[in-house]
Amino acid sequence: MDYYSSIKTWAEDERPREKMLLKGKNALSDAEVIAILLGSGTVSRSAIDVAKDLLKQSNGSLDEFGKMTINDFKKIKGVGQAKAIVLSAAIELGNRRLQVSKGEKVKVTSSQVAFEQLKYDFMDLQHEEFFVLFLNRGNVVINKLQLSKGGMAGTVVDGKIIFKHALDNNASGIILAHNHPSGRLVPSEADKRLTKQLKDFGKFIEIEVLDHLIICDHEYISFADEGYL
Repeated sequence: MDYYSSIKTWAEDERPREKMLLKGKNALSDAEVIAILLGSGTVSRSAIDVAKDLLKQSNGSLDEFGKMTINDFKKIKGVGQAKAIVLSAAIELGNRRLQVSKGEKVKVTSSQVAFEQLKYDFMDLQHEEFFVLFLNRGNVVINKLQLSKGGMAGTVVDGKIIFKHALDNNASGIILAHNHPSGRLVPSEADKRLTKQLKDFGKFIEIEVLDHLIICDHEYISFADEGYL
C-alpha cells in the first residue's frame, strides 16, 4: 500500500520551492513547476501528485496543457476554482511574453513574416477570431487589431470596420487572418467570398488586401501563396 507523504517531510533539496532556490528554475520538472503554482495538494495527495494528474490529462504535453480551460483544470481532484484561475493566468502570462514586441519595426516580406506576427494571438484558441495587420507603403506593420471573435464554427467580420481602421491608421495595405479551431487548413467558400469582397472594395480606396492567412496552431495557409487572391 502506498502512503501519502507530505512535501514538508521531503528532503529540502527535493521540495519544489526549495529546489528552485538551491538549484535554479531549470532544475525543476514540469510537474514541480505546476506544483509551485498550485501551492498545495489535498489532505491525501501532494501538490506534485495533483500536478502529475494535470499533465496526464494533457497527455504529458505542455502544448496541450496550455489549451486547457479553467473548467478543464477543475475536473482534476485537488484543483478548485482558485487554483484553476492561477494556472490559467500563468499560461496567459507566458503567452503574453511571447507576444512582446522588442520595439523594432517589422517589414512583411513574405507570408511567413506575417504569420510570425500573428501566431501567438491564435495560440490555444478553441473559438474563431479575426485579426488584421495594417501596413504602410513600405509594407512595415503599423498596427495589429482583433476585429472579431466568434464560436467554434465561425466569426462575423464587418468590412466597413476593417477599412475604417485602415483609414484611421493611414494604412496602404492590410493582411487578414483568422483561425480554424477544427485544425483544417482549408479555406471555406465563405472565406474566399469575404476575401474577394474586401479586396475588390480595397481597390476603390487604394488600400490593398495583400494576403489572408488561415492559422491552426503552428501552421498556416496563405491565400497569396496559394493563388486565391
